[in-house]
This record gives sequence, structure tokens and C-alpha cells, in this order.
Amino acid sequence: MQQLPKIPKEMFETAGIDRAQAEKIEKPSLSFWKDVFIRFRKNKLAMFGVVLMVLLVFMAIFGPLMVKYDYATNDLLNANQAPSSEHWFGTDELGRDVFARTWEGARISLFIGLAAALIDLFIGVVWGSISGYRGGRTDETMMRVADILYGVPYLLLVIILMVMLGQGLGTMILAMTITGWINMARIVRGQVLQLKNQEYVMASQTLGATTKRILFKHLIPNATGPILVTMTLTIPSAIFTEAFLSYLGLGVPAPLASWGTMASEGLPALEYYPWRLFFPGLFICLTILAFNVIGDGLRDALDPKLRK
Repeated sequence: MQQLPKIPKEMFETAGIDRAQAEKIEKPSLSFWKDVFIRFRKNKLAMFGVVLMVLLVFMAIFGPLMVKYDYATNDLLNANQAPSSEHWFGTDELGRDVFARTWEGARISLFIGLAAALIDLFIGVVWGSISGYRGGRTDETMMRVADILYGVPYLLLVIILMVMLGQGLGTMILAMTITGWINMARIVRGQVLQLKNQEYVMASQTLGATTKRILFKHLIPNATGPILVTMTLTIPSAIFTEAFLSYLGLGVPAPLASWGTMASEGLPALEYYPWRLFFPGLFICLTILAFNVIGDGLRDALDPKLRK
């Protein structure tokens, strides 16, 4: 029998390691949301949207405090004054300071957008998650109800409700959310249908976990990404709807100000006093832009195709 050659002892010694280089190469593992945050932060357009949104919220909070004028105080002697050091954004037909009204209007417009989005979020998440998890007849019945409501023209329904119920913040938010939650419900249902057959969900079922625990402990948290993206796109939609209703004279009642009511009041005076329409129109556009780029940035950060 042929004897195998001896292997030198040196071959079994530990390879030399540069500890300093090893520490540089070694990286801690990233959690899912930390990875998403890093990807989102690298998106310059999304970060621009965040900065823009922070500035708009800051001005909505502190803007009315920066001038000595009240948003509702009339001063007919100074009606339709052009922007100046005295009135930074000019005045309207009643002599009210447009700067103060713009940022007071920001509070109302942002509040309407956020409130409508949160209500859509709550109803849509509950409806969609129950429908997707239960499946069968429950799913079919719940989604047929959603389909019927979705078939009603959204703006037409909102206008009819505003005419029937009258003007007001509460009425406007209610009118927007009657069918506004359906898109959220569909997205959540689709996510739950994908997730409910995962091993960790079936393990929870085997251990006797309640439906409530499975939904709110496992399914909904794992659908958070698409939910957040949808919500960031729902807020600007609600702000635009408020502006449209105000243009039709169905906005918040006087003397309250919103960007929509200011745009409606400024449009007839566009030829001679353009600043009355320019400033509310500008900030409506900037707000919608900010939320849209944030939503797009979130969607790109959450896209699994981007993960290596």
C-alpha cells in the first residue's frame, strides 16, 4: 500500500489576520427599517421633499406669529395692497394680511389632509386586513361592498354630501373619507393575502393565537411599507380636494382661511392683484410636490428589487 506524503505542520497554522483591517471590513447587520432609512436618505429628491415639508409645517405653526396682523382682521383702507415691507404677501379685498392668512390657511389645509389620511388609514387597514385574512365569503362580501362604493364618482359624492350637510371642517373630512379609504383597504388586503400563508403566521395559528393578535402582531406590521407609501400619497390628494371644494364655494366658512378659499377668492382678481392667487397656489403646489416625492422615495426604498 502506497504511503501518503506527510503534510507539513505549517499548513495547519492559522492564517495571519490584520485585526485593524478586519474591524474595518466587519459591519453589523442592518434591520429592515434601518436599511430602508439608509436607502431613503440617499435619495436626494426624497430628502428635498422632507426638508420642504418640514419648512412648510414650521411656517404653518409659527408663520402667523411672525407678523402683527391677524388673519381675520379687516382693514378696508389698505385693501389690495401689493407685497411690501409692511405686508410681505400684500393684502386682500378686505385689507386682511395675506401672509397671516396664508399660514393660517396652511394649518387648516394640512389638518384636513392629515385628518382625512388618518381616517382612511384606520378604516382601510381594519377593513382590508379582516377581508384578506378571513377570505371566502367574508372577503367576497366585504370587497363587493368596497367595489360598489368605489363605483360612485368620488368628487361627485363629496360635493353632494357637502351640499346636504353644509360647510365645515368636520363635514369636509367626513365627505372625503366616505369612500377615500377604499384604496387603502385594497392595498392592505393584497398584502395580507400574500402574508397569511407564511410559516410564522401558521405557527401562530397552531399555537392558538387570536385573529386580533395575528393581524396586529404579524400581518399589519409586515405590511407597513405599502401602507406608509399610500398614506403619503393620500394627504396631498385630500389637500387638493379641499382646494377644489373651496373653489366651488364649498370650503371652510368665513372668516376661516384655507389655501383653497384663498385661491377661490384670489382668482377673480388675478389680472389686477395676482399675489392674492399666487401665494396660496404656490404653497398648494409645493405641499403636493413634497408629499409626492416623499412617497416615491419611500416606494423606491422599500422596493425589494433594489435589495441585493
